[in-house]
Amino acid sequence: MKDKIIEKMYEISKKPYQKWFKKNDPWKTTREELIALPKQTLGFQLGHFLMRYNFEIQEKLEDHDVIHVLTKTGISVVDEIGMQYYLLGNGKRSLYLFMVITTGFLFYPRQSHYFLNQYDKGKKAHQFYHLDFQKMLSIPVNTIRESFNII
Repeated sequence: MKDKIIEKMYEISKKPYQKWFKKNDPWKTTREELIALPKQTLGFQLGHFLMRYNFEIQEKLEDHDVIHVLTKTGISVVDEIGMQYYLLGNGKRSLYLFMVITTGFLFYPRQSHYFLNQYDKGKKAHQFYHLDFQKMLSIPVNTIRESFNII
């Protein structure tokens, strides 16, 4: 039930967030173009992630899925919350992030150890959440992980 509530909150907040808070231009690429890149690249891994979960590229939210790929984070509600804790540890600050981690902490207090572990991982990584990932699609994903100490 908690998962359904959080998923509904996401669906309600996604469109206004895209429209009023995300100022970046949408990427002009498709899953198929990403999959055509060499297997070791961030682009291929992103395309593979999107296809594995039957996701489409979400306009202006492309970076979110890149973070999933780089941090090897799953797509469950708890994983999504954990990824926001990771980003908090990495230095990201946004109203949306604070809403997610607060809601996550309140709805999933038993997962607090996991959330704090994700926060610690984000702190240990070099700051990367703000990078222009679109320009990095042809770089091997392991090179990016190693360069930014993403574990």
